[in-house]
Amino acid sequence: MPKVKNTIPVYDICSLSGHNHVNRDLIAEPFGAYLKVHPNLHLPHRHTFYHIVFFTKGSGFHTIDFEHFDVVPGQIYFMIPGQVHSWNFDGEVDGYVVNFSSDFFRSFLANHQYLEKFNFLRGIANESVQQLSGDAYDAAKRIFELIVKEVKNTDASALDMVRACLIELFVTVFRQYREYGTMQGQQQNQLILYNFRELVDRLYAKKRLPKDYAALLYITPNHLNALCNHLLGKPAGEVIRERVLLEAKRLLINADKSISEIVQQLHFSDNSHFTKFFKKSTYFTPGEFRKSSGGNV
Repeated sequence: MPKVKNTIPVYDICSLSGHNHVNRDLIAEPFGAYLKVHPNLHLPHRHTFYHIVFFTKGSGFHTIDFEHFDVVPGQIYFMIPGQVHSWNFDGEVDGYVVNFSSDFFRSFLANHQYLEKFNFLRGIANESVQQLSGDAYDAAKRIFELIVKEVKNTDASALDMVRACLIELFVTVFRQYREYGTMQGQQQNQLILYNFRELVDRLYAKKRLPKDYAALLYITPNHLNALCNHLLGKPAGEVIRERVLLEAKRLLINADKSISEIVQQLHFSDNSHFTKFFKKSTYFTPGEFRKSSGGNV
């Protein structure tokens, strides 16, 4: 009998859909009902889809890419495909959940990068959790209720209505935390930061120095560092190191991949270099982190 590998599960929409569910690109329902059908989702897992949850009731915490967030009514969080997630709720929890595939907006939007304009849809854990209040809370609750209703609608235009509702939701959340009509210079800095993070997400394993990214962005390393310090409160080098560390954590919770294999995949010179890097940031060795994460990250 082959050995069963202890890897973090990856869910697609079809694997979470009931046998009567016909839409492979979308799930939208009350969160309490969703939890009852999928009780094992509290364990660490990944999605191949976008995942949004809006809490109207409950407590406890959840994690996104190993960052902990307390559950509070009015909180909304956004996840993109590939992020690691787990839940640890205390008592009854409710709200709304919407899962949609990467293709859900593809034929609807001419700009396929439109969703990435919203900071909470860029896969950065500490920007993906927002607290809604007042008019924003009321608007979000109304939007989710309409989405859940439209999912059950057999009309040919129902999915377009869901898409329109989701865009309204994104803009509603965005408006609570960002002002439109910013100065051109601020818009340019945000664009540079977005492009920097996009490059880091693709090249972090091989390019570790801010000067490498500054060259690709046609700016000086000092400009890149100043921009990151101003907008993020951290230098460019720290942004790169955090992305490498995140991928190391993701790989370490997959027990079928040896530490030596991870060292090679992340292009560290040797195990000792990797261990030193990892322990400096987490106070754990890679082996200790792997054991401590177990099934509860």
